Amino acid sequence: MSQPIIDIPSPQQEALDILCRGIASAAGPVALACSFSVEDVVIINLLREAAPKTRIFAIDTGRLNEETYEVAEILSMRYGIRFDWHFPERAAVEKLEREKGLFSFRESLENRHACCRIRKVEPLQRALAGLSGWITGLRREQSVTRNGLKTIEIDKTNGGILKINPLLDWSEAQVWDYANARRLPVNRLHQQDYPSIGCAPCTRAIQPGEDSRAGRWWWENPEHKECGLHRR
Repeated sequence: MSQPIIDIPSPQQEALDILCRGIASAAGPVALACSFSVEDVVIINLLREAAPKTRIFAIDTGRLNEETYEVAEILSMRYGIRFDWHFPERAAVEKLEREKGLFSFRESLENRHACCRIRKVEPLQRALAGLSGWITGLRREQSVTRNGLKTIEIDKTNGGILKINPLLDWSEAQVWDYANARRLPVNRLHQQDYPSIGCAPCTRAIQPGEDSRAGRWWWENPEHKECGLHRR
């Protein structure tokens, strides 16, 4: 007797399903938090099929790489996207740099968290105000800090809105297969051994055999490598 044929959905179809279910479950405004990583570019392309009117916001910390701005501009021109940019409070940045200098984040975990709170977390809170859900490019494979994530979850840190992670179970190879097959514009630093890209002084290229987040805050232990945007 022949075995029944099981139709296994592709990673792309699963991601589209997660996006559609998450947006429907939020029952209100949802936006993509875009850092212009290859994962975020993949999600932008998926949203064109799943929910093309989804708002996209970005946080300019004031210390991004030039290559990050380049890919933002290319995406804007290619897709006609108008990114909703958010910036840290000027007075808070000035106070931090006057009192602690330009590289205080390398002196201690406490100082690094203080910098991230000013440059990333506070702008994110403003960006999420009024939203019922937000979309991220997080993948479980990226870090030990992301093992416990779910594809659609309640974000208790940000007021109980939905957090939608459509690429959570994708491998790095699947992300790049999708991006390359569609010739998506990606950050040039990815081709220079930067799988994970954040602020310029907190990001370096990784060495052979290192995990994808090894170049982020490389002076810290792996379990500490989150900026506060995705606290649990």
